[in-house]
Amino acid sequence: MNLFQNTTVIITGAGSGIGRQLTSQAAAEGAHVIATDVNETGLAETKQLASGNVTTARLDVADAEAIRSFADKTIPTLANTRLVLINNAGVALGSGPFSETSLDDFDWLLNINLWGVIRMTKAFLPYMLDRDRDGGPGSHIVNLSSVFGLAGVMHQSAYCTAKFGVRGFSDVLRMELMDTRIRVTCVHPGGIKTNIAANARLGSSGFVSRSMHRQGAASFARVARTTPEEAARQIIAGIRQQKARVLIGTDAYQIEWLTRLFPTRYVQLMRQQIEKTFGTTGQAIR
Repeated sequence: MNLFQNTTVIITGAGSGIGRQLTSQAAAEGAHVIATDVNETGLAETKQLASGNVTTARLDVADAEAIRSFADKTIPTLANTRLVLINNAGVALGSGPFSETSLDDFDWLLNINLWGVIRMTKAFLPYMLDRDRDGGPGSHIVNLSSVFGLAGVMHQSAYCTAKFGVRGFSDVLRMELMDTRIRVTCVHPGGIKTNIAANARLGSSGFVSRSMHRQGAASFARVARTTPEEAARQIIAGIRQQKARVLIGTDAYQIEWLTRLFPTRYVQLMRQQIEKTFGTTGQAIR
């Protein structure tokens, strides 16, 4: 049985990178994909590249009212199908150490990377619970965390806070939904060959200069080994296998191993490696 038959997959951040590849692969599996992003040009390109049943919708996950409106319009169209919600949208911030990160910049990132996940889940979980009570097919929530949701990393206070939050939120959901047919998967990608580092917003403090940012993005590009296509393939496989956690990339497995083996000392060990690879800016983003 193809688990993506009679399934609607809602994907945030579908205008590029992993979200674009998830759209293409889920549609190829036979799902109706609702691809969303704040970038309408990117969404149009995603739809053009995908083969299958793909609908696009502009959605800013930082906008609580926009999410409520999107859910109100979308839920009546689902026609009792199985729903897979993939909370993929995310941004990066180049701000330097926490002491140089403004609260406005911190709030901007959390509003997208953490609150976006929470709001989207809050908007669509009632539909999933109703389907479960009615005896319909089980639903699935997939939340994109990061290796920075496994280990705290210097100069990434906002990003790590958000990604650890996504991890904790996913664990709570999984525990609360154990008696239902709603599954929860948390994804921890390592270095993925996307533009997230290159497109990182520069912090308002000015600690990270444009030159430092370019150097950090170039360093990231050299060490990011996994393609978005492969990342999406592993996420789709994780949904099919109903995995609780999906680690993507050798680096993700190495970081998980390091934090398990040295739950406190990993901070010192990782700092040494980060400064060797990226310099003191620490611009290492998934």
